[in-house]
Amino acid sequence: MSMAKFKIMAIGLSIALGTTAFGQGAATPAAPATPAATAPAGPVPTKIGVVNIQQAIGECAEGKKEIDALQQKFNPKQAELKNMSDEVEGLKKQYQAQADKLSDDEKSSRTKAIDTKQKSLQRNFEDAQAEFQQAEQDVINRIGAKMVTVLEKYANANGYAVVLDVSNPQTSPVLWATQASVITKDLVEAYDKENPAGISAPAPKPAGSAGTATRPATAPARPATPAPTPKKP
Repeated sequence: MSMAKFKIMAIGLSIALGTTAFGQGAATPAAPATPAATAPAGPVPTKIGVVNIQQAIGECAEGKKEIDALQQKFNPKQAELKNMSDEVEGLKKQYQAQADKLSDDEKSSRTKAIDTKQKSLQRNFEDAQAEFQQAEQDVINRIGAKMVTVLEKYANANGYAVVLDVSNPQTSPVLWATQASVITKDLVEAYDKENPAGISAPAPKPAGSAGTATRPATAPARPATPAPTPKKP
């Protein structure tokens, strides 16, 4: 899952300060008092946090579930592309091995057939890649919108004035941050708590299965994708 970029979020509070005017001297009527500003309910947020939204999307329970679903959906297409690629490579090797014995007409016919299959493979790959990237982007946008809402609640509840997204090192203004300021893991936990529907028990292993199925790895920063794109021929 080509990883969508999220804008840097800044969450802060503005405090309006009020003043009260009092009359001077006993003979002069007091001037109307300006209502005093309501004191803030708590301390003004001052902490700065750093979060990797891309990583959080890939590591939350719902993100993992969506990544697995994408992988399962595109596995048949990946297998189809591999078979097509193997067929083209087989025809090329066969042609190279027999080229000296073929007539000019046979050479022309075979090279034309190989070229046709190669172009078909390329078109199929590009179509599959575009379809995968769109499906991946849909997942990122859907979970990302909810993730930002959870982040805002978490920041307000924990006294953060600013939270910076470092998903893309090329655009992030953060050069260094203490480990204590990184809240990606906390955000994942907060998201899973508010979105329990994304958490599901692992599927039972088939009877007699000796191995353990592996899930495609996710890279924290984009653009790495939540699941591998079809292998380019």
